[in-house]
Amino acid sequence: MADSKILVSVRGPVAVFTLNRPKKLNAIDPEMLRDLEQAVVEAEANSSVRAVVLTGAGDRAFCVGADIHAWAALKPLDMWRYWIREGHRVLERLARLRYPVIAAINGYAFGGGLELSLAADIRLAADSATFAMPEVSISTVPGWGGTIRLPTAIGAARAKEMMLTGRRINAQIADAWGLVNSVHPRSHLLQEAEKLALAIANNAPVAVQMTKELIDRRDAVSSVALEGLAGALAASTADGREGVASFSERRDPIFQGE
Repeated sequence: MADSKILVSVRGPVAVFTLNRPKKLNAIDPEMLRDLEQAVVEAEANSSVRAVVLTGAGDRAFCVGADIHAWAALKPLDMWRYWIREGHRVLERLARLRYPVIAAINGYAFGGGLELSLAADIRLAADSATFAMPEVSISTVPGWGGTIRLPTAIGAARAKEMMLTGRRINAQIADAWGLVNSVHPRSHLLQEAEKLALAIANNAPVAVQMTKELIDRRDAVSSVALEGLAGALAASTADGREGVASFSERRDPIFQGE
């Protein structure tokens, strides 16, 4: 729907989620959170989808974070009960989507917007993109997983530099620090993100999804044991047999996700 705060376009095996508040620089309000969760639920249920691209509408911003007007009037306990917990839950649901998620960061990615991109598996940035965690400048703290995901992405020292100063970094520094996978001209960004999504989607879906799960759970379980179980399961699928057959027959595989 055109008035939805998350636009969804399914293009073959790739679903594109677009944050749709360009006049507000795609700031996240409660309705956008609900629409994002609904988009995730629908993608999860769509067996033809194999990868997701997440981007922002307009020319200026991916997402400038949580809409301050949506939470500034809340009492502290209500902010914890509803706003912070709800944001955590929805971003975690995005992160746990079984399909890989690629964030195409087309402009500002500040605060909760940067945290949203950190919930993605892979991040591509426009050469004009700018990143910041400015919460300390308004006497608050990152509230949607930034203190966990940002140090994981770029190391504790650099994460502290960003979060304790609130200063912005450009796409080139973000690339050098490992915050993004690659940088592209803004006019080509979505095309490059979709190209990467298709490259992932062309592989065996079950194997891709299990590999994502193994990486995401690497600190929670014994990866050696889990890799063995996942490898055996992946090999037992129809796609596993098709992968071996196509290699032997020197042809492109046709994966069905089964």
